[in-house]
Amino acid sequence: YPTKSYDKDALLQPQSRAAFIRLIKQGWTDALRALHPDARIYTFWDYMRNRWPRDAGLRIDHILLSPDLAARLKASGVDRAVRGKPDASDHAPVWVELGAPKTARTAKAARRVPKTAKARAPKRTAARKAGPLLVIDGDSFAHRAYHALPKTIMRPDGKQAGAILGFANMLLRFYEAEHPRAVLVAWDTLDAPTYRNKLFPAYQSGRKFDAALIEQLKTLPQLIEACGFTNAKAPGFEADDFLAAAVAAEEKRKGTVLVASGDRDTFQLVSERTTVLYPVRAGEMARIGPAEVRERYGVEPQQVPDFIALRGDPSDKLPGAPGLGATGAASLLRRYATLENALAAGRYSGHAEKLRMFRSIATMNAKAPLPPLRDQTPTWDKAAALAAKWGLNQLAGRLGKLCRPQ
Repeated sequence: YPTKSYDKDALLQPQSRAAFIRLIKQGWTDALRALHPDARIYTFWDYMRNRWPRDAGLRIDHILLSPDLAARLKASGVDRAVRGKPDASDHAPVWVELGAPKTARTAKAARRVPKTAKARAPKRTAARKAGPLLVIDGDSFAHRAYHALPKTIMRPDGKQAGAILGFANMLLRFYEAEHPRAVLVAWDTLDAPTYRNKLFPAYQSGRKFDAALIEQLKTLPQLIEACGFTNAKAPGFEADDFLAAAVAAEEKRKGTVLVASGDRDTFQLVSERTTVLYPVRAGEMARIGPAEVRERYGVEPQQVPDFIALRGDPSDKLPGAPGLGATGAASLLRRYATLENALAAGRYSGHAEKLRMFRSIATMNAKAPLPPLRDQTPTWDKAAALAAKWGLNQLAGRLGKLCRPQ
């Protein structure tokens, strides 16, 4: 991205860069770049010019390892989610994980340990990865990719591949930037109605999708599985419901969540532990936390379903309260806090039944059936083989680089 406003920063000057290169040539290892050579990875986001929501940062916090420590390097990363917390520093924590040193003495001691001692050793619980759970609205990004890339990108069988390629590129950008502990991709079931359709037959009515897009939507879960990630899809549930269920499960275990979606309904999931990655322009994602929800809507995240019910949602064919609009809905909720309180005060009470129905439709169902969300190790080699089979050779090459030892 253009870094013009950063150009006078002392750490970006040629002299500073040259000094850093001299350190590397002396034998020091840049722990982040050693394990993430091509990732768009930042450690600092200025408070000015909306830098954090735009993810327009700098990598200016470094951990350099001497040769003996570099040989023990196991993992490195940036705890990006910390930067989005209230009153956070503009620097996010940078960390490395080192393996235990191997010396002749420790190796000799290990050989002397009797077998009975090993049997009595206490069981160890495997440490969980430090990264967030990444939950992706599969349909949202597949639609964007389908309409953004040329329809001339084809597979050997003559079927289109633009949505697959665009989605895969997005998935890799997310993974390299966020280093999640696990990835869940949620999908709509287009051929099965949900309770929302039964409550309100006009819900999302009139939507039509190209056959080529529908075919790729059915194919994309194969790529997710080949990467070693998890799909979530079930009749009667929308992708949004799986996002809500995953957020509830991960927050219960005190983890952090990144929800990637182009649907602003997901703003209801935002909390101190959950951030929405919302596309704003080509290649850029806004990071939506509680403060951004308040700035955009004038309400708290938990008020978003009530806000949608009152304001309406044209994309879902929800009409809302007559004559109210976004400003009026936010004002009403600031005064009464909830839709129920507003109805009890006599506001739009003649429309109470419909407004409650709209709120029910707008509320994501956190009881959607979730697959296990254990820590994952990507299987890039399998994904590369699948991409090659589909004739997506550049994607296969990119995936192949990820599975080579760093």
